[in-house]
Amino acid sequence: MIRHTLFKFCLYVAGDAPNSAQAIANLAAFCKAHLPDRYEIEIVDVFREPKRALAEGIFMTPTLVVLTPPPIRRIVGTLGHTQTLLLALGLPDITQ
Repeated sequence: MIRHTLFKFCLYVAGDAPNSAQAIANLAAFCKAHLPDRYEIEIVDVFREPKRALAEGIFMTPTLVVLTPPPIRRIVGTLGHTQTLLLALGLPDITQ
């Protein structure tokens, strides 16, 4: 069932900060490689939408919120460790 699951992500970033730009690039590359045609990404700039970030309990950036499939998870950082993302999303590592 995981093969057909749509993954919905919300990535909270701080403007064009280097870590934010890196997280956006890393998430896009990860999704293209591991979730082709099965993902949606919303980028939220906490400088432009601070009330939304606070309402969602976002206090550090970049923070990735995995909305679906449940449960909702949060991953903080630049998302550069593929193994960590695979594990957090419950996906098999096809490279092993």
